[in-house]
Amino acid sequence: MYLHVEELINEIVVDEPDPAAANALQEGLGGQFGEMRTMMQYLFQSMNFRGDPASKPYKDLLQGVGTEEISHVELIGTTISKLLDGSPRYQGKKDDPVDQPGAKGATPLKIALDHSNIHHYLVGAQGALPVDSAGNPWSGSYVYNSGNLVLDLLYNLMLESTGRLQKCRIYEMTDNKAARSTIAYLIVRDQAHENAYAKALESLGVNWGPLLPIPKTNAEQFPEVKRLVDKGLQSIQYTFNPQQTSQAAKLYRGASPSNDGTELSVELMPEGVPIEISPERKEEFAPGLDPELLALIQATAEVELKEADRPPSS
Repeated sequence: MYLHVEELINEIVVDEPDPAAANALQEGLGGQFGEMRTMMQYLFQSMNFRGDPASKPYKDLLQGVGTEEISHVELIGTTISKLLDGSPRYQGKKDDPVDQPGAKGATPLKIALDHSNIHHYLVGAQGALPVDSAGNPWSGSYVYNSGNLVLDLLYNLMLESTGRLQKCRIYEMTDNKAARSTIAYLIVRDQAHENAYAKALESLGVNWGPLLPIPKTNAEQFPEVKRLVDKGLQSIQYTFNPQQTSQAAKLYRGASPSNDGTELSVELMPEGVPIEISPERKEEFAPGLDPELLALIQATAEVELKEADRPPSS
């Protein structure tokens, strides 16, 4: 059973709309190595986990990482929506006269014909879609669940490493602050999860030596990443288990397998940031609440408030 705390796991920095960056981020959401895949893969591995009670720390680790991935899907999907929201009214950057979608009286959704993914406007009403950057639908066939713990952990480490590699590339495709704030967070958390699966495999006899992290990148060249690494976010794993019954800390502890001099630690969950509802998009006919419907909603709310304030009858 899951609880939804109505907060994002990381802040999305405010910047101009950028539909091209939104489309690049679709790879990190619905691509073969994206957040939808990690979420489903780890949760299915956790649900299908078999073993004696001594193996519970491995199940708990899969469960904790899989639960965090749900919040990553929410974060990256919300970021894509923010990068698309209002993009038909985007007037372009002053230092790039060619970049002027929506300017000079253009039709409201003209930008959809020659920028990024047309389905963001035709189907998604300026919102995220469960597809990759080429528009291919996310597929359940991406999910790897062999039933063999060692194979699954090896595959998961590969998945986190490839996802981190791709996000480093996406980071270098855009200078949009909203996109980079989310990409940087996911780069660091992918390393934390790489550490998680590496540490679990160490407990099963693997000696990584100098192999990790994969890929070996200089995080300090990305300022947003460096700020998070300086906080040690790459060496923390969350359990999302308020009952404190998770045994993931039996695995996620000791020196980081990334050889960065940090010690691994487990926490319940991070502090979130408020979620804001996006404004209506009239050019998309969404959500389409006309004045009569809005008046009905307000009248209904007033009646309910009066009923709630009425003292109980004796």
